[in-house]
Amino acid sequence: MRVRAGIVLIRDGKVALIERHRAGLDYYVFPGGGMDEGETPEQAAVREAMEELGIEVAIQQKIAEIQLGQKSRQVYFLVEQTGGEFGTGVGEEYTDSDPNNPEEGIYIPIWMPINKLSEYRNIYPESVAAQVIKSLTEGWAEDSAMTFE
Repeated sequence: MRVRAGIVLIRDGKVALIERHRAGLDYYVFPGGGMDEGETPEQAAVREAMEELGIEVAIQQKIAEIQLGQKSRQVYFLVEQTGGEFGTGVGEEYTDSDPNNPEEGIYIPIWMPINKLSEYRNIYPESVAAQVIKSLTEGWAEDSAMTFE
């Protein structure tokens, strides 16, 4: 089973996303990626934040787990930035891909105002975007993550 670990980083009423243009599609995803062998989801989330965004993060809590059939599971963590400079990631997404190849596409780290998230239908996973919006009024549950299938 493939496991993807992602982060939710919020600052000044905005959430960090990766803008993607790939295979003729334009969409946004929460930063993250697949776990390496021997890694925990938490370790993968921290590594991916550095690779994709150029920042060091500290995990605050797990906020979502998404099971996609028998083939894939995604785990998302609320994080805070502890170092680095946003937008300076040098992961393989930037170094090993050809931005002119539409199948590989491009990765652009952005800050999107949380109050604009509901205006976009192409933010994935949608359940995590909805949870971020909900956190504005209800805060984050302290003890458990939401599970989606």
